[in-house]
Amino acid sequence: MSIDPRHHYKPSWRKPAGMFMILGLIALWAVLVGSLSGLIGRLPMIVQVPVYVFLGLIWIWILPLKRLLSWMETGRWRRF
Repeated sequence: MSIDPRHHYKPSWRKPAGMFMILGLIALWAVLVGSLSGLIGRLPMIVQVPVYVFLGLIWIWILPLKRLLSWMETGRWRRF
């Protein structure tokens, strides 16, 4: 099976736009979590770790970026 050389891939504008949205989201989240660091810093260390894991992994990466990455690939906010 050969690839037709006349078929050219046209990149989507969603990928660069999504990349800038991801960078903006990370910057916004870093400022927000940084502003909460004084409050979180008063908690015992055993409580700080789960709070930062939740804020860093689940709240920023899994919840919003899952849909954003799906939109970048498909053009829809939901896969189904």
